[in-house]
Amino acid sequence: MRLVIASCSVDYAGRLSAHLPLATRLLIVKADSSVLVHSDGGSYKPLNWMSPPCRLTEEPGRWVVTGKSGETLTIVIAEIISDFSFDLGSDPGLVKDGVESHLQELLAAQLEVLGAGWRLVRREFPTAIGPVDLMCRDSAGVSVAVEIKRRGEIDGVEQLTRYLELLNRDPLLAPVRGVFAAQEIRPQARVLAEDRGIRCVTLDYETMRGMDDGMLRLF
Repeated sequence: MRLVIASCSVDYAGRLSAHLPLATRLLIVKADSSVLVHSDGGSYKPLNWMSPPCRLTEEPGRWVVTGKSGETLTIVIAEIISDFSFDLGSDPGLVKDGVESHLQELLAAQLEVLGAGWRLVRREFPTAIGPVDLMCRDSAGVSVAVEIKRRGEIDGVEQLTRYLELLNRDPLLAPVRGVFAAQEIRPQARVLAEDRGIRCVTLDYETMRGMDDGMLRLF
């Protein structure tokens, strides 16, 4: 991983255009080739980024990051304050808490609650930015990525959105729809998910373990 603190401006050109005026920012270049632009406040999310696969070309005072579809992220650097690289090594991945992990196991074994004729392709389906909890096919054979949380918040929706963006670049999978499943889904997360065409499912953990009749409340 490479961490660069620099005074820079940033321009994105692709399906839309975006501009960040000159300011001091943190630039992160990860081993998977992704490039992220962060500020020091306002949000944990990057201000702009380019997801892998992408290519970084460095010129004096200028970085150009080109995505798979030809979109570009151009970073004009006025001053580099710090430039540091470090090899983080292999990451073991996210270890889910017991409830979340068990929810994944239960839903993988009870896919009929998502719809008749659904089938499991794989648990922990690998992507360049992390594993999708469940990759499925619905009754029509359409690919569906399912992200499972104990508490569904906006960051979980953002995580699933990034997975879908990447998965839909694969012609063998596309189109890929999304399902956001959790024991509790915050209203703001539900609004964001539905705005992005992601289906929300509220899971009843105790019922799924067989303590009550009927397994899910679907919304």
